[in-house]
Amino acid sequence: MGFLYSTAVSTLLCLAAFAVFSAHAADPEEIRDFAPPPAGTPLDENYFTSTRLRNIRPVNQGAFVNVTAVNVNVFPALSGLGVSNALLVYPPGSVNVPHTHPRGTETLFIIEGTLEVGLIDTTAPVPVLFTQTLQKDDIFVFPRGLVHFQINKSQKTVRAYASFSSTNPGLVSLPRTLFGVNVDIDVLTKSFQVPPYVIKALSAQQS
Repeated sequence: MGFLYSTAVSTLLCLAAFAVFSAHAADPEEIRDFAPPPAGTPLDENYFTSTRLRNIRPVNQGAFVNVTAVNVNVFPALSGLGVSNALLVYPPGSVNVPHTHPRGTETLFIIEGTLEVGLIDTTAPVPVLFTQTLQKDDIFVFPRGLVHFQINKSQKTVRAYASFSSTNPGLVSLPRTLFGVNVDIDVLTKSFQVPPYVIKALSAQQS
């Protein structure tokens, strides 16, 4: 049963990557140089400055990446400019689960460490997986809406800086989207052709 479970889980996650369809909405064109600050907020150099990424320390030393986003929700000066950023810190062995950004293309710049990345191209009739090992100062691009992931297989912490072509690119996590919202188990078992216990185990991890 262990082999069956492992094989089924691997197959399920691969198929899940292909099953998520993302909207391709883009930021509206800005007809001003920048959005003015809210009433009562002075328009000075502080309005154009974010200190959110200063002295970032990982809060999660477990299996998952630590992401500190700098988007329009926390940095209003980005409104209408079509860009946002994030700092990603990957403890040893951690993963950034398969996901998409439905509203923005991402470029990932490696600040320190070595990181394994993957991108699934769904433009061809049969999806194609591209993988790469990134070193310090490398850049990898994840086109808008395509499923991608990263994993730190090293014994050292990896730090990376992401830039997005949207003020709020959005995030669709495949594990949480498929297994964390109580989709009818019959839908998932029939869609992925796996036993119900596989779906229940994956759903329990997302609860």
